Amino acid sequence: MKTYKFEAFTSDIEKNIRDGIYKPGHKLPSVRDLKKQYHTSVSTIQSGYEHLIILGLVTSIPKSGYYVAVPSIPNKKNTLRDNPVVRDAIFERNIEQITTSRNEKKLAEFNVATPGDLIISQKLLLRTMQQVIREKGAGLLRYYPTNGSEDLKNNIIKHAAGYQTRINPQELLITDGALQALYIALSAICNAGDVIAVESPCVFSILEVIRVLHLKVIEVPVDLVNGFDVGFFEKACQKNKIKAVVITPNFHNPTGILLADEVKKELVKVIQRYNVAAIENDIYGDLNFSGKRPSTLRSYDDSGLVITYSSYSKTLAPGIRLGWLAAGKFLERAEQIKFSMGSTVSPIYQETVNRLLDTSSYDRHIRAFRMQLAKNAHFTINLLSTHFPKGTYIVPPSGGYNIWVKMPDQVDMNNFYHQCERIGVKFTPGYTFSFSAMFANNFRIVFADKYSSLKIKALELLGEAVSL
Repeated sequence: MKTYKFEAFTSDIEKNIRDGIYKPGHKLPSVRDLKKQYHTSVSTIQSGYEHLIILGLVTSIPKSGYYVAVPSIPNKKNTLRDNPVVRDAIFERNIEQITTSRNEKKLAEFNVATPGDLIISQKLLLRTMQQVIREKGAGLLRYYPTNGSEDLKNNIIKHAAGYQTRINPQELLITDGALQALYIALSAICNAGDVIAVESPCVFSILEVIRVLHLKVIEVPVDLVNGFDVGFFEKACQKNKIKAVVITPNFHNPTGILLADEVKKELVKVIQRYNVAAIENDIYGDLNFSGKRPSTLRSYDDSGLVITYSSYSKTLAPGIRLGWLAAGKFLERAEQIKFSMGSTVSPIYQETVNRLLDTSSYDRHIRAFRMQLAKNAHFTINLLSTHFPKGTYIVPPSGGYNIWVKMPDQVDMNNFYHQCERIGVKFTPGYTFSFSAMFANNFRIVFADKYSSLKIKALELLGEAVSL
């Protein structure tokens, strides 16, 4: 049989996939690295990768590189016994970019947008849970009201009133986290094929819900000073039948930008003018670094077009799977969809959060948490400014726990992520924040945990490696 020059390296890659060394979503060596390793030409390496793509083993991501596209190939002895499992390789890779890797040693993770173990109030949460269990007993094992505990909803409404956000008790649904709330909101408003607007950049989890619901998208630019481009959005409304816009006005993920009150008011005027629902993500709203807690879009809306949702996984702990959705004029449909997804949310989570809101415990925790996050943000910006290449652009956040970074155009991003893997650093790559091939030179860094000497050293080493 005819042999090809590229088989020298493609056979090695295929073996690593078969042996489970390279798993779905694993980034493969760059063309440049393979050229040096195998002493061959760029065209040979590219031909080899094209061969692996044809075989269905590898996928190519523009301006990012090559990735394993299928599950590990089973050994021949297992072929008859094991059924093949089909997965979306791009989805698998993106999930890997935003989740933690507990079994990897000495890894400096800056990619998971949740508060770290060293920064959350573990004692407060566990003590409150224990109190709830002792007092409620077996009652926690029963179904709670479909739309959530009335006491909990009243405390959420009272908390929201503190930042001029009016919520009607009848429109409030308790959900299993923020992502479920978003899914319910979009499903209540839209049908497959409808057009919606979304921020660009936009966090991958929101984009994935949109993709699953088969919605068409118009990406609205987020200005790195002023935030969501309301003028661009209005022009899009003039030319398209837009059913909804999904927006994070308070400490946008990934940029950390806070929309000014004047911009929020103007956006509300636009949605009312064109009868577009605004699905407002307020999960970071309590995490302002300075000043008072910011207002919401709902603060300026009296039409029922603004649907606001939030959760406590960002402010208390990622394992507290409890969120809420103020459904506005879309309550009837939202309530039906919520019921179809499960009749109740965990009673122990509802009672724990209710207890924290009912006392001063939540507010005390938030004050300390915000202070630590502000310190971390300043420290992270200083590290990046000191050690990363000249021309690295950093967007200072106003709250939350994300920093949006753009590397200089001359930086080879394939090499950058190769250095990240070599040193043991994980960021969320910019290409996960858009349906298009934008933001290839960007990445998001999360600072929601205390800095260890390992993390500090890893960032210093990475900055030096890519500055050479």
